[in-house]
Amino acid sequence: MNRNLKLIIVVVGIGINIIGGTLNSALKLPIFLDSIGTMLSAVLLGPWLGALTGILSNVFSGIFTNPIEIPFGLVNGVIGLIVGFIALKRGFEDYVTPLIVGLILSVAAPLVGTPIAVYLFGGLTGGGVDILYGVLLGASDRVFSSAFLARIPTNLVDKLISAYLVMFIFRALPAQWKDSAAARAKAAVTLKSEVEAKG
Repeated sequence: MNRNLKLIIVVVGIGINIIGGTLNSALKLPIFLDSIGTMLSAVLLGPWLGALTGILSNVFSGIFTNPIEIPFGLVNGVIGLIVGFIALKRGFEDYVTPLIVGLILSVAAPLVGTPIAVYLFGGLTGGGVDILYGVLLGASDRVFSSAFLARIPTNLVDKLISAYLVMFIFRALPAQWKDSAAARAKAAVTLKSEVEAKG
């Protein structure tokens, strides 16, 4: 895959994330929809460009729409890394991999995002998750645990929807794009074997 095509995929991924995040903010949805492009880039280009897509998405979204989004670029970056490394290991065309991704991210994303939400914004970020956070906070009066627990079911649903959507998109892509992703996965396995052999 040439450099220009990689750049296009990153730009498209950023656009998808911004559109999804804007839709979430406008409709106050209980899911985020702002990491679909990150996952797609991670599957096609690997973990590092996937992470870059996620981080830049939040930076641009923060500049042009909502500044609150900028620090959460760290969460989107972590999503890119996790999805990218899982895709290198397993591919992304079976029905099990998106489930694994959704389950892992339902915990990993809140682990990274909750401290940002709590310490920078008091737990409130202006999204649909604030409703569940308010209910849990009213019941327990514990800010951090309420913010964390509120984000687990939200992230589970959001990341499962996003991961399965990316799986279907990936399946529909031209064969040469899939071959490029497969070649990258094979190269990663070969490199790991060489490192282990030398060790």
